Amino acid sequence: MKRWITLAVGVVLVLVGAVWVLQGIGVITGSFMTGQKLWFLIGLAAFLVGVVLVAANLTRRRKPTS
Repeated sequence: MKRWITLAVGVVLVLVGAVWVLQGIGVITGSFMTGQKLWFLIGLAAFLVGVVLVAANLTRRRKPTS
């Protein structure tokens, strides 16, 4: 059961991180985060952590059932 929670957290971090990166570089406007380098860096970190969680989850082998 822990496996799907880790995958869900990773996917959420990837999506939120991508939005924050786009806001930080000014592609998505209308927020206090628009054009702020800090939000670009926070978003990049969140995105990368999410990618690592998703990749680790997808490459982890299941335990054989016996």
